Amino acid sequence: MLLELSDVEVRYGSIRALKGISVSVAEGEIVTLLGANGAGKTTTLHTISGLVRASSGSIRFDGRDIGALAPHQVVALGIGHAPEGRRIFPRMSVAENLEMGAYQRRGSLREDFERVFELFPVLAERSKQEGGTLSGGEQQMLSIGRALMSEPRLLLLDEPSMGLAPMFVTKIFHVLRDISERGVTILVVEQNAAQALALAQRGYVLETGSIAMSDQAGTLLRDPRVRAAYLGEGAA
Repeated sequence: MLLELSDVEVRYGSIRALKGISVSVAEGEIVTLLGANGAGKTTTLHTISGLVRASSGSIRFDGRDIGALAPHQVVALGIGHAPEGRRIFPRMSVAENLEMGAYQRRGSLREDFERVFELFPVLAERSKQEGGTLSGGEQQMLSIGRALMSEPRLLLLDEPSMGLAPMFVTKIFHVLRDISERGVTILVVEQNAAQALALAQRGYVLETGSIAMSDQAGTLLRDPRVRAAYLGEGAA
């Protein structure tokens, strides 16, 4: 497995945000984490990225324990993170935002820019424009593009479709499939369960910090509990 979380627990004071979860992602896979707000999805990604420290359990990336590493060290190993809310730099240009994603890299970034602009042509057109002037969908593309500038082996995505018009949602998920086909492994947190399960090979359902279900994506998509909870359908 490229990524393995084993019995990971995270506490915020007396609150157990993650209650001993185990998640794995094989190289080349797309895996999705589903769950309601407060289920622990973002905490899981932050713990992988080193932004939050696990109180117990282990996190291994390509066989190496990364649980004690700082965020910049995690990035250097090959884990990129496009966070919830995009978190772009609004007063910096599109090109400058992308350069920030490659802050640990040395030498020419020309090929990295070309790869991002091939995926998101609109960013090439807006390369000198301030990030804060982009539409919500364009800002999400910039956030993903910035994460790709570090040449990650594993891309963590937190709610990439949140707040986007349907046209942009379709575009984002199409590009994620393209990114996967280029050899990048993806772990995506998403409330749009239908889109996420259509994209992924496997999925996990988080409920109040615990893994409630895990299975092949198609199986979860057909499960009446998932359909009732996340697709707005009545339980069968």
